[in-house]
Amino acid sequence: MAKLDWIREELKELKEKGLYVTIRKLESAQGPWVVVDGKRVLNMCSNNYLGLAAHPKIKEAAIRAILDYGVGAGAVRTIAGTMELHVELEEKLAKFKKREAAILFQSGYNANLGALSALLTKKDNGVFISEELNHASIIDGMRLSGAPKVIYKHLDMDDLRKRLEENKDKEKKIIVSDGVFSMDGDLAPVPEMAELAEEYDAMLYIDDAHGEGVLGDSGRGIVDHFKLHEKVDFEMGTLSKAFGVIGGYVAGPEEAIDYLRQRGRPFLFSSAPNPPDVAAAIAAVEILQKSDELVRKLWDNTHFLQNGLRDLGYDLGNTKHPITPVMLYDEKRAQEFSRRLYEEYNIFAQAIVYPTVPLGTARIRLEPSAAHSREDLQYVLDAFEDLGKKTGFLK
Repeated sequence: MAKLDWIREELKELKEKGLYVTIRKLESAQGPWVVVDGKRVLNMCSNNYLGLAAHPKIKEAAIRAILDYGVGAGAVRTIAGTMELHVELEEKLAKFKKREAAILFQSGYNANLGALSALLTKKDNGVFISEELNHASIIDGMRLSGAPKVIYKHLDMDDLRKRLEENKDKEKKIIVSDGVFSMDGDLAPVPEMAELAEEYDAMLYIDDAHGEGVLGDSGRGIVDHFKLHEKVDFEMGTLSKAFGVIGGYVAGPEEAIDYLRQRGRPFLFSSAPNPPDVAAAIAAVEILQKSDELVRKLWDNTHFLQNGLRDLGYDLGNTKHPITPVMLYDEKRAQEFSRRLYEEYNIFAQAIVYPTVPLGTARIRLEPSAAHSREDLQYVLDAFEDLGKKTGFLK
């Protein structure tokens, strides 16, 4: 159809520039080795940090919940969708995060949409002060709010102070930032942010999607890592990464969480998370409460992989996290690396290109997990050495 010609041209241009993303199909459970498009490959690009997505105890919890509660919640939380499982998970999450209360959403994305759009609206005399590299869900939550926003430069506390000073007369000020930045693995300077929030009487909202299960005591996240529970007003978390399930939540002061139950749009207008997912998330939290063994294994694997890649001559940027950006810079080169890793070395590692990252900063983002063996990671190092030399990227 002629009216779709522009779409065909857009797709052609994406392919020519190396910006077209090939979406591969998994045909097995998440794990260190998976079947992708009929081929058994080493999985190096999953957020399944602790290997919990296929953990026996978590699968058993989901199955048991289906037998006891059925498959679906059947309604929104405020009508007939709040089950005892939802309340139990919220209580366990609050205790795990060392906060007064928590509210459960259908995903981390929905958690940011629901919380940010409720905490500040266009009717308020307020402003969001947002980190330059914040996740899309934060950006969309602020858009849904309709309230004004200003952007401060990445990790730049002088610029944050400048934005706060410019907006010091606003009645409501909310500083919003990722805790761990998902493309680079660098950390927000939360202690300095908390000091500025206190100085300017601003709320501090941290998206801890990539921090929990990784940082802090038994994976309690970046706020626990810095021991700032009393200084950070809201912690948003996801259950789809280290916890290995699906869902999101916001933890914070009890009255504020109660307010989100009255005003969080995904909580009010979308059906509650399903019983097997909630039960699986409860089991994941319990595993972390009992032992930090998986978190320690994750960091052992991370140090081995990252030290090996740096020794080979790869630039990993400023990562302080298992997120391992192997910087290749050129979009077509990154796509070639991803394709050849898959075809020649049986390694599944997707290229990350514009618009996910700025032009000229293309990379392969590797993500080691607690489920990987040392042999798995050595295999990755050997492949990157061989491919780097074949392509001339490594001298």
